[in-house]
Amino acid sequence: MSTHNNLAETIKKHYRVDRREIAFIRFIIEAYGGLASVTTLDPETGLIEFQIAPGCEQDVETILEDLKRDIIMERAHR
Repeated sequence: MSTHNNLAETIKKHYRVDRREIAFIRFIIEAYGGLASVTTLDPETGLIEFQIAPGCEQDVETILEDLKRDIIMERAHR
């Protein structure tokens, strides 16, 4: 039995967004099933983390670029 942790392999990207948009962003990302997940790190400041599955970086980047047309998303470095 493997004790391999898939979360350790994910690519993590952090963004600051309007906190009112967090649920919408999570809904859109999770609708793509398996590409990425979204975790709210600080709901007050709108800090979120995308955990992107290996090999899905370009797909997620395309989705994020599309979201940025309507939502202000500022890259945050942690």
